[in-house]
This record gives sequence, C-alpha cells and structure tokens, in this order.
Amino acid sequence: MRTRKQKIILGIKITAALFSLLIILVFIFRDALLHQAIDVITKKLDQDYDSTFSVRKAQFEGLNGVSMEDIILVPHQKDTLFQIDNLKTSVSFWKLLTGTLRLESLQIDNGFVQLVKNENGRNFDAFIRKKDTSDSGEKPNYAKLVYRILNRGLNLIPTDMRLQNLTLRMNDMGNKTTLQLNALTLIDKQMESAILVRTNTFTQRWKINGFADPRNKQTDLRFFNIDTGKIKVPYFDERYGLKSSFDSIRLNVSNIDMDGGELHIDGFTSISNLTINHPKIASKDVVIKNARFDYNFLFGKNFASIDSSSTAQLNQIKCRPFVSYNNETDKIYTLKIQIPKMKAQDFINSLPEGLFNHFVGMEADGNFSYHLNFSFNKNKTSAVVLESDLHKENLIIKKYGEANLSKLNGEFAYRAIINNIPQRPVLVGAANPNYTPLSQISPFLRQCVLTTEDPSFFSHRGFIKEAFRQSIVKNIKTRKFARGASTISMQLIKNAFLTREKTLSRKLEEILLVYILENNRIVSKDRMLEVYFNIIEWGPNVYGIGEAANFYFQKSPADLTLDECLFLANIIPSPKKFMYQFNTEGNLKPFANSRSKQLKNLMIRRGLIAPEDTIGQVPIVISGQARSLIKIIEENPIVIDSTSIEEFEF
Repeated sequence: MRTRKQKIILGIKITAALFSLLIILVFIFRDALLHQAIDVITKKLDQDYDSTFSVRKAQFEGLNGVSMEDIILVPHQKDTLFQIDNLKTSVSFWKLLTGTLRLESLQIDNGFVQLVKNENGRNFDAFIRKKDTSDSGEKPNYAKLVYRILNRGLNLIPTDMRLQNLTLRMNDMGNKTTLQLNALTLIDKQMESAILVRTNTFTQRWKINGFADPRNKQTDLRFFNIDTGKIKVPYFDERYGLKSSFDSIRLNVSNIDMDGGELHIDGFTSISNLTINHPKIASKDVVIKNARFDYNFLFGKNFASIDSSSTAQLNQIKCRPFVSYNNETDKIYTLKIQIPKMKAQDFINSLPEGLFNHFVGMEADGNFSYHLNFSFNKNKTSAVVLESDLHKENLIIKKYGEANLSKLNGEFAYRAIINNIPQRPVLVGAANPNYTPLSQISPFLRQCVLTTEDPSFFSHRGFIKEAFRQSIVKNIKTRKFARGASTISMQLIKNAFLTREKTLSRKLEEILLVYILENNRIVSKDRMLEVYFNIIEWGPNVYGIGEAANFYFQKSPADLTLDECLFLANIIPSPKKFMYQFNTEGNLKPFANSRSKQLKNLMIRRGLIAPEDTIGQVPIVISGQARSLIKIIEENPIVIDSTSIEEFEF
C-alpha cells in the first residue's frame, strides 16, 4: 500500500508524462494547427472585414520559429492593404502556453502597406472600429486598459529584429507620400534605421537610432535627417496646407509601471528648431528653437492625466501643466498651468519667432509668475471654472517693440489693413477736421456703444472674465468658435496696431498687448475711448465718428439723436452691410427697428437713459452719401438673413 508521499510523486510523474505527450503531439501536428489557425483568420477577415487574406506558404522552423511567404490582405473591391514577401519570426513558447503572444525575433523582407482614399472610398475603412453607441453602463478602467494595450504592443516588438525593403504608401485623393524603410535593425537593444521619404514636393533621407528595450519598457530614440537641412513633415502640407519641419526629435520612455491600481508612464520628448507655417496660425514662419516636455502620465480607474510633476519648456519659459479627464461622477476636464517666477525679459526673448512680431525689440525689467485654473464639466456646461492670475514684481516696460503703445497719447496716422492691403491714412489728431474729441461726441452715442460693445469698459483691465467664461461655454456647446469676448480695449489694439487677419498669432498678440496697455496705465480710459471712436470703421471707407455722422446724417457727432446713435452702435459689428437694414423706401426693416428697441429698453433698465429721452424721437432719415448705397440695393436687391442680428469676430 502506497504512502501519501508516494501518491504525490506518482501524480507528479503522470502529470509530467501527460504534459510531455501534449508537447509532443503539438510538435507533431503543429503545421496542421498553423494552417488551421490561418484558415480561421481567413474566414474571419472575409466575414467580418469584407477582405481576402492569403498566405501561400507557412511552416514551423525549429522549436518555436514560423516562416511565411506571400502574405496578402486585400479588402473586397479596394486596393491591396498590405503584402509581405517573406516573414520569419519566433515566439516565446512558455509565454504562449499562458495565452500571451510574445515575439522573440522578427525578419521581414520586401513588402508594403498602402492606405488609399479615392473616389471608391478608403481601403482601410473596414478595420476602423465603429463607435459603439450602446451604453452598457460599465465604465472602463483606464489604468488597466492602457496597461493591457501597452503590454500587447510591446510583446509584439521583438528583441531581435531585421526589416528590409518595407514601404508605407499613402494616397489621399492624389496627395501621395511614400516612406521606404530600406533597413531597420534592433540588436542588443540598439536600433538603427534608414528611411527614404518621397512626396509630390520633396525627397529626403531620414534616420532613427538609439536604445530600445521592449521587455523592460524603456526606450531612447532620436529622429533626424541624414541629408543637410531640416526634416520636412510629409502629407500635411498638401492635405491641410500645414508646412512644418524640424532639426531633430528625441523620445525617451524611462518607466512604465502599474502600482497600486495606477499606471505611471514617465519620460521626456524634445524637439529643436520646429518651424510651422499655416495661414490660420500666422502670416509667416513660426519658429520654436527648443522645446522639451518631461512627462509623467498617470492613469487610474476613473481618470487619465498629465501629472503636475511634469514640466514643459519653451526656450527659457518653463511651466508645470496639469491636464486631467475624470469620469468618476461627471465628465470633468481640468487644465492647470503654473509658470514659476521668471524674468520678464527672458519671457519676451523666448516667444516663438514669427508668432509675436510686435514684441521683437521689446525690453523689460522685473519678474512675474502666472497661474491658470480651468475646469469644465461636460454634464453641467454652465459650471465652468476660469481663474487666471499674473503676479508682477517690479515689472516695467523699458522699450516697446513694433507696437509702440504710447503713440495713442499723441497725434498719429492710422491706416486700416484689409486683406493685407493698407487703406487710406486717417490722421488721429486736431489737424484732421473730422477728428472729434470725446467731449464733442453725443453722450447718447457714448452710452449706446459702451452698452453694445463693452458695458464695463471703465472698470475692467482689458478683459472681462465672465465674458470669457460665457464664450467658452458657448463655443464648447456649439463645437466651434461661435462667440468671442472682445472688449473695446481689444478692438482698439486690433485696429491701431494689428491687422484683421484671423490668425492665432494676431489673437495672442492682441491679448498680450491689451494686458500691457491696461495694466501699465500707458493711456487713460477716456483717451482710449476717444481714439476708438475716431478710428473704427463705420461704413465702406468710413473711419471715425466725424466721417460717420456726416456720411449718414450730415451732422456733427454732437448733434446726433438717440435713434441715430442706436443705429450707429448696432452697425459696428458689420458696418459695410448697413444698407441691408433698409427697405426700398429707405426705412429701417422690422428686424433693425426691433434691435434698436431692445437696445433702448436695455439702456433704460440700466439707468443710462431716462424714459423721457425717448419722447419726440422720429424715425431716422439717411440723408448723407450713405443714401446712394441704399438706392443701389433698391435697384439690385439681395436676400439676406434678417434674423441674424448678432455677429462676433475672432
């Protein structure tokens, strides 16, 4: 009779024998199993992805090696998606037994992947996962999800890799880009590559090399041009008109670790001499000499974030960003930026070339620090948090750049620039007979314009936080830039120093120049308002209230009636289209009268005018040169949307 110990030993021997027999059977029938697996994949691709998949030859080599020839994937009635002539790989046998596919080596010779979009559609559409509109009520665990995706991806990167003559082709309605990988090797954790890039407009040779250790989840790679000159980014120039180039990029991943249910991804990336050109960004090249991002990504069960321990650097400007998405209760987006104390001159010198042209040559003393806190709850769109705080320390502007803000205090010539064409000069000063001091402008007009354009002009410092907050809410809801938050200070800067181009550069310069103007008390509020009234456009080739009062009513600005002032205030957003507010008899259309009435009632409620001010008012009569433009409209009527009574500018 066997003892307990003998029974355990016997059980182990039987298990080992069965396991060995299983391995032997798998080894004997492995080619059949391989072909069966290929058949399963072929049927799935045909049924689920409407594609034909084929492998001309497939067999095992050695204990854990696989060799395949002529691998082809062709979506039905579309261009071939990929083709590989020869592929050899080996997998970790022990990992495979646990259900994990890990490549140990990979060799590919001759092949291509092509992404095509033409009149017949896209050849990769079937492989793009459609958005699941069903709500299962179960939230994803972001830490586990990302960690699982990273592990699967890294397991497919072998520690020994040799790729030769592989090509990525992209054809987007004739916009063609080809990346030919002549060679790529990964041996002893060192990666080396040679890539030939061809587009419709240029040809370059690129190189990627450095350290790569997929098993320990670490890498440090550099990307640069073998030839002289910068690396040009393909495709985006032809497809979107975005021209971009750079000297080199470095990507470092130092840590990927799951700890306590949270995933940490740490490392840094840097780029040198990045150049960008797009008409929506700036009118010329924008150059960033050096930029670096030391990142600490953090994923939890209900959130994904860039941790505040991360550091972003733009030339000499350093900041600590915090970006977060959290869906534990509501879907909440958070952005925080902290710029520690730095010299004002270092900040000015670090501004990207081409993006802040009016600051070139500016000199400043002192220091400053800055903090931004923005939070948006997608489930409660009105609950937007917007906090912006700049702390100054002996900050003084010693010398202005191209935009000399102090010129507003004296006489100067103003020239509007429309579609990059300078308009006729308008002298802002007493030598101009149409120039009108603030004291000689009808109080009704001052109150009407302040009500429509900037009710808190005399109390704010260039910006209205609540208006910005409401603009963000509106723009997020409409998913487009549907509303701005422009103050009279911002309009003045845009008119007097900048162009009307709708670019990111102009808007950023506008914001910084307004801050400098309003927070350094360079010009008084009364003087700002006076210049504003004398330079803004009030009609086609009509600049300043002196010209406008005569153009419409053959009056001086001091003699304008309340209803005339209401009309002039309401046409400021779109002065060149004033004529469409009139009917064939030269009277205001109902929508224009309604708008004037709304503005009048608002001013009464705010105590800006008294009810008796509205007594005795008669319909406005256009008696000046503007009448001729109304007659042209009478003879050539154009149907417009009269319900659109509100217009916002970028």
